[in-house]
Amino acid sequence: IIGWTQEMLLAHAVPRRGSLWRHLRGKNDAPDLALLTDMLAQADFVTPYQFLERLLSGPAQGRRKLLTRLGEEARDVIDELLQAALGFEQQEYPALQPFIDWFDRDQGDIKRESDGQGDTVRLLTVHGAKGLQAPVVILADATSDPHSNRGKPRFEWEMEDGRKLPLAPPRKPERDGVLAQVASAQDARNLQEHWRLMYVAMTRAEEKLVLTGCLGTRAKGAVPTDSWFAAVDRAIQGLGGAWGQDALWSASMRWAGARTFAPKMGERAEAKPLSPNPLPPWLHLPAPAESRPPRPLTPTAPAEDETSQPPPGEAMRDAAERGKCLHALFERLPDVAPSQRRSAAERWLARSAGIEDASVRAVLIDHALAIIEAPGHADIFAPDALAEAPIAAVVGGDVIAGTIDRLLVREDAVRIVDFKTGRGVPASPQGIPPAHLRQMAAYVAALEVIFPGRRIEAALLYTSGVLRPGTLDRARRIFTRRQAMATKAISDSSFQADVIDSATPVLVDFWAEWCGPCKMIGPALEEIADELGDRVVIAKHNIDDNPDAGAKYGVRGIPTMILFKGGQEIDRKVGAAPKSQLKAWLESAL
Repeated sequence: IIGWTQEMLLAHAVPRRGSLWRHLRGKNDAPDLALLTDMLAQADFVTPYQFLERLLSGPAQGRRKLLTRLGEEARDVIDELLQAALGFEQQEYPALQPFIDWFDRDQGDIKRESDGQGDTVRLLTVHGAKGLQAPVVILADATSDPHSNRGKPRFEWEMEDGRKLPLAPPRKPERDGVLAQVASAQDARNLQEHWRLMYVAMTRAEEKLVLTGCLGTRAKGAVPTDSWFAAVDRAIQGLGGAWGQDALWSASMRWAGARTFAPKMGERAEAKPLSPNPLPPWLHLPAPAESRPPRPLTPTAPAEDETSQPPPGEAMRDAAERGKCLHALFERLPDVAPSQRRSAAERWLARSAGIEDASVRAVLIDHALAIIEAPGHADIFAPDALAEAPIAAVVGGDVIAGTIDRLLVREDAVRIVDFKTGRGVPASPQGIPPAHLRQMAAYVAALEVIFPGRRIEAALLYTSGVLRPGTLDRARRIFTRRQAMATKAISDSSFQADVIDSATPVLVDFWAEWCGPCKMIGPALEEIADELGDRVVIAKHNIDDNPDAGAKYGVRGIPTMILFKGGQEIDRKVGAAPKSQLKAWLESAL
């Protein structure tokens, strides 16, 4: 793909010290490294599929080069590789390093049945050639000795109860008694399989069969008696064949059968002259970028607000937390039977929202139920009203998309209500922030397109009120805990004491400052260390400053996380992953 020959690689790679990449970058006369540099620049920022597709279909034209070199059969293999990359991205974290590790662990094998056609030379085992035929078949390893211990199947001793006991093949001095009988039976089965495979191999040829091979040092110049080569040699000589001189191989023996037939020449088709028309230039250019639809306008997204606001203080932050809880209750309680709403709200605030103060929970529940059960709000909290309703429409060429807190659709009118739970209540309609008015205007414009001819009624429901500081303290406790680093930094010199000699399991995160995925999982590891507490110590090991430990434990890519327990490695994970996956993996290993 990069256009280098074997001679170029040998000339520029030998001799060298250190890695090949560092050696090539330091050479003034090295071939063009632009393609390799581009691949390296993309590796940490794209998914495996994007990386491979860019290499195959981008400026490098990898697909065309591979098909030119390997033939059309390579097309299916390339497509299977891309499919494997897509499948990996759906199951694992979509980064290149975990994808390579996945292949290294033999989980990404791509197998394909050959159709046996095509003007190509194929290298196959005898087992792989079953069912296939070709005009010319060459048995290139026909001099192997079937009695050699190399490549033999495992030695199995069949017990009286039918179970098979696997053993190492015994040497001749070790064969005695029952073991000698078992070994003799095993040798007979191996020799029978040897001749069966010879029959399969020889019957693959349609027109011409060639047997050859090379002798190792143990053969001492003599072809093994029970090799395929020796068996065919004896058979042809028995039919009258004889060895003769050969300009290429010095000697050869040919056998064309007892009778020979004149070759039948097929009718030659007239060769059609190639078209002189050159390929159009656009065929070699990348496809133009498709025009993108207009970016959706999201009314609920943060927008420019001309209304000045004071800096958020502790009371305002508590009010914002209170507003989130009210908003969640407005979404959940309308679908609960009125008699069970208070108990359901109590459970949710205590368990999910984490509000420990019963008096604070009571105030929030009273406030939410007062609004939900008010007669003037009965229709928007009725069972036929929709909560968190997504909408999308094209208005004047712009796409407007958003989520409406409560949506009520009638035959003649559509009513929408949006909750504002994090601000004070405006004293008058003139005091409503312009950003809120623009948001509702966008909703109205979108609904006029979705429900033409119906009256659209929009309303803002302000529920804000300030509680005393410190009531919603759960979020503050979490924030305070996260201010302190829960992980610890270690070095090569402290690795023995901090990891190997530790009485507590230690998860070592091998990372570097330049590694983007390492920085992505850093906050997640901090949170996991805080949540698991004394169950595990999470240590950060910078491989640039401390390379020895990474080399000792075979760290080939980062981030790599290795879990040690009792001074021994018990599990490892390569590549970035979401916090939920990291925590689940760590807890299962612990």
